Formats: sequence, structure tokens, C-alpha cells
Amino acid sequence: MTIMYGIPNCDTIKKAKKLLSDNNIAFSFHDYRKEGLDETLLDTFFAQLGWENVLNKRGTTYRALTEEQKQTLNEQTAKALLLDAPAMIKRPILVHNDKYYLGFKKEQYQEIFAL
Repeated sequence: MTIMYGIPNCDTIKKAKKLLSDNNIAFSFHDYRKEGLDETLLDTFFAQLGWENVLNKRGTTYRALTEEQKQTLNEQTAKALLLDAPAMIKRPILVHNDKYYLGFKKEQYQEIFAL
């Protein structure tokens, strides 16, 4: 089973979904905004990928944080921020055959799915 996590209006998500669909790869999409994000799922992401990697520092949500919030980031403060604003999670997170992948690069997906 393959699950992609993210938000649907993200350009990177759209590219990743298109590649999977174009290659007839079955997957389910977990929309943080509709289906939510709980602490257990976020803990799994942190354990598999590292909290620093899961936190998207390039997005507008992160840039809107205060300097104090940015300077005092640690696993616990990041968890609280991401639970409150899942748009700050780097996208997509892909789970395929119980392995976790972060971000989208066409070459990486071609390797994962042997395309």
C-alpha cells in the first residue's frame, strides 16, 4: 500500500500525484486539512525522517514565525507548531512498503517504483 501525505493545492504534491497516476500506481492521499494530523502520526514521521527534515523551513508558514520561535525550535516546539499548522510539514511524505520518503524528485520516485 502506498500513502501520500500532504495538502492538495501544493504544486509539489500535484507533480507527485501526476507521476503516480500517469504510471498507474495505486495510492491513497491523506489530506492534512480534511483528514487531520494527530500526534501519533507526527511522532511516526519524526521517528522515521527526523523532526528537522519534516519541518519545511522554506514555506510561507515557517517564514511567518517570529524570530524567537525560530531560535527556540526543538522537537517539542516543532511538534506543537506542526500539529497547529500542518502546512509547515515538508511535502509530500510518501509511505511505500513501510518505508518513508520525504519530498518529491522524479528520479527518486522512478527508483522507488522501478519505473
